[in-house]
Amino acid sequence: MYPLSYYHFFISFNEGDYYTCHDLLEDLWMTDKESLFLKGLLQMCVAIYHYEYGNVKGARAMMKAGLEYIQSYRPKYWGLDLEKVNSFMSECLLIIPQDLDQVPYEKKDELPSLPSLALYLED
Repeated sequence: MYPLSYYHFFISFNEGDYYTCHDLLEDLWMTDKESLFLKGLLQMCVAIYHYEYGNVKGARAMMKAGLEYIQSYRPKYWGLDLEKVNSFMSECLLIIPQDLDQVPYEKKDELPSLPSLALYLED
């Protein structure tokens, strides 16, 4: 029913492989650049990836943009419960430091942990 890369996105996301998620979603988005749904998920994954490597400013910007992009697709779209995604992204924005742009890679573990989220197709 969905493109194969969309199914692979769920597997990669739940394994914590956000770089692969980016690639998978970008491939989908390149075929439908008007899809703010795909762009929102893509930016959420990029935000998590940035945060994991200490790029706090980039994580914050991507998470904010991603959150805005998914709003018109709530509560559910393409088999994904966007209320859960919305809550996750909102919680992340409360956790990501607002007064910090970057930390050295060796200090990234000192950043507050983001919440966990498992994604599932619900169709």
